[in-house]
Amino acid sequence: MSRRRDFFKTLASIPVVGSLIPASLASAAPAGRNFLKELGVPPIINGAGVYTMFTGSLMLPEVVDAIRQMSTEFVRIDELHDRVGERIAEMLGAESAMVSSGAFGAMQLGTAACITGDDLEKIKRIPDIRGMKNEVVVQKSHWFPYNHAIRNCGVNLIEVETAEQIEAAIHGRTALLLFLNKAEREGKVGMQEFIDIGKKHKVPTMNDIAADVPPVENLTRSLKMGFDLIAVSGGKGMRGPQSSGLLYGRRDLIKAARMNTLPNSDTMGRGLKVTKEEIVAVMVALENYLKRDHKADWAEWERRVKTMSDAVAKVRGVKAEPFLPEIANEVPHVRISWDQSVVKIKPDDVKQRLRDGSPSIEVIPGDGYVPDTLEIASWMLKPGDAAIVGRRIFEELSKAV
Repeated sequence: MSRRRDFFKTLASIPVVGSLIPASLASAAPAGRNFLKELGVPPIINGAGVYTMFTGSLMLPEVVDAIRQMSTEFVRIDELHDRVGERIAEMLGAESAMVSSGAFGAMQLGTAACITGDDLEKIKRIPDIRGMKNEVVVQKSHWFPYNHAIRNCGVNLIEVETAEQIEAAIHGRTALLLFLNKAEREGKVGMQEFIDIGKKHKVPTMNDIAADVPPVENLTRSLKMGFDLIAVSGGKGMRGPQSSGLLYGRRDLIKAARMNTLPNSDTMGRGLKVTKEEIVAVMVALENYLKRDHKADWAEWERRVKTMSDAVAKVRGVKAEPFLPEIANEVPHVRISWDQSVVKIKPDDVKQRLRDGSPSIEVIPGDGYVPDTLEIASWMLKPGDAAIVGRRIFEELSKAV
C-alpha cells in the first residue's frame, strides 16, 4: 500500500525530463544483419508490458553476454542444472531451485513432482495417472487459463471457495493445493490460511507468481510464508530469456520435478527443455535483478508516465490518470479517457491506428483494466519511447476533436 501512496504522491512533483534511462537498463543494440527488416516484421514500441504476445521483456546486456559465452561450450546438462539450481536457491533462501521453461513449465513440472515423487515408474506413466494422486484443489476465484499447465499432468482440478471446502476436498488422491498470487484478494481463503491447511493435511502447496515481480520482495514473500513450491517467469520483470522461468522450494519436490524433464527421455516434461544458455542466463538475470536500484527504476517509470500524461492532456476533453495495477504488473501505468462526444473516436480505433502507424505501438490489449480507455505500461518502453507514444496519441486524439 505504501508503494501505491508514494507513487501518486511523488508523480506530480516529477519534472519532465523525457525518457532518460540509466545505461545499465538498456539492452545492447543489435549489430550486423537487420533481421526484422530482412523478414519484413516491424518492431514495435511496447507500451503494453511483459505480454508473451509482445515477446515479454528485453534481456539485459549481461544476460545476452551469458548466452554468448555459454553458446561456445559443451557441458553435462545435469551438472549445470545442479550448480545453477544451488546458486539460485542460495540467492532466494530456498531449499532447492531449478530453471524451467517459463512459469508455465515450472507449474507443470511442480505438479508432476507432487504426483510422482521420485518413483520412476510413475514418472514414465504420467499423464496416465490411474491409481496415483490425481486431484489438485484450487479456489474458484483462482481459476485462469494457465491452469492448463496443471491439467497437462492428467489431474482433475477441484474448485472450492471456503476453507471448509478445501479441507473437505482433501483426501488420499489429492496431489497439490494450487494458489494464484495475483488473485490473493479475490479468494475467500488468504495465503497464510491456505498454506496452513496444506501443512495440516501434509499436502504440498504451490504459488504461481508468474508476472508478480516487481516488487522484488514477491520473490521471497510466499516462500517465507511456507509455500512448498513457487513458480515465476524469468522473462518478465527479471529480464531474462522470455522462454525461461524458475521453480523453487522444497528439495524433494525440486528433485522430483527435475526427474520429470530433460535430459530424461521417457518423461512428460521431456519437451519442456531449457538450454545451457537459458540456464545460465536466467541465473545472471536474477543476480542483476536482486542487486539493481529498484527505486531508480521506479522513478524512471514515473517520469515516463508523466511524459505521456502531459502530452495527451493538452487535448480538450482528455483526462490522463496514473494508476498501479494490483499485484501482477504492479508498476506505474497511465490511463487515458475522454468524452467521445467531444473527441469523436473510440479507444479501440486509436489502438488500431497506433498499431498501424510507424513506428508501430502496442498498448494494453483488450479491455485492459478499465474498459473503454487507453492504458499504457511504462516499464517496457525504451529510451525516448514515452515521448513518441505521448505524441502519437495526442495526434490521433487531436484529429478527432
